[in-house]
Amino acid sequence: MIPVKNDLIDTRLAEEQKELLDLKNFPDSEFVGIIKELGFKCELCARCCTKEFNDHVFLLDSDLERIRQIDPDAVTPAPYYEFCDQNGRFYVSGYALKTKPDGSCVFLENKRCRIYQSRPLICRVYPHMLHREADEFGKVDWRQISGLNEHGSYYSELDDPACEEIARETRAYEEAYLKQMIDFFEAVKTHFRKNGLKHVQRTYDRKMREFIKGECGLEVFVYCKGGFEMQKLRPGSDR
Repeated sequence: MIPVKNDLIDTRLAEEQKELLDLKNFPDSEFVGIIKELGFKCELCARCCTKEFNDHVFLLDSDLERIRQIDPDAVTPAPYYEFCDQNGRFYVSGYALKTKPDGSCVFLENKRCRIYQSRPLICRVYPHMLHREADEFGKVDWRQISGLNEHGSYYSELDDPACEEIARETRAYEEAYLKQMIDFFEAVKTHFRKNGLKHVQRTYDRKMREFIKGECGLEVFVYCKGGFEMQKLRPGSDR
C-alpha cells in the first residue's frame, strides 16, 4: 500500500506538542498574578452555561466516565470535527455536553447546575483558562481572556492561597486537554496510515452542507479512552 500523506495531521500534532511544552514552561507566579489581578467572582447568573455565551462544554475522558454514570444520554460528539476521510467519515477529539432547545446546558435547571459537585473540569476552572492573545503592543503570550465582561464581577479581592489553587486546577485542566488532543492526533495518524485514509477538505465541506440541509446523516468517530467510538447523527440534527 502506498503511504498517504496527511500533512495537516502532522501540523496539528506538532502545534499541540509545542503548546503543551510552552504551557509547562509558563511560570506559576505569572498565572497567579493574572488571576489575582482579574479578581473574578461568580454572580450565579448561569450565563456561562448557555450557548449564548459559551459554544459547548468539552469533556475530558475523566469527565466523560463520570457524566455517563449520571446520564448516558447527556453527551454528544463535540462540534467542529477535526478531520474527514475520503469515505466521508468524520473524526473528533472528544465528547461535549448536550444542550436543550433553548441553548442551555442539559444539566441546568432554574439557573442552577443539577450535577454541580460532579460538574466537568472545564466548568470548575472557567473562566480561568489560558489562551494565547496579543496585548496592546502586539506581543502574543498566555493570557486569561474567557468570557470577560460578559458575566460575573471583576477586581474582587482574592487571597494568595485561593489564586494558587485556581492556578493549579486550571493548569491541570489545560495540560489534560492538550494531552488528550495530542493522543487524538496520534491515534488519527495511526488509523489513517493503517487504512490508507487521508483528510479531504472538499469531502468535509460537502458532507457538512448536506447534513445541515437534512440531506444525509453523519458517521462520526469520537476519540475516547485511547480509541474511537462511532456515532451516527441523524440528518439535520443539532451537533
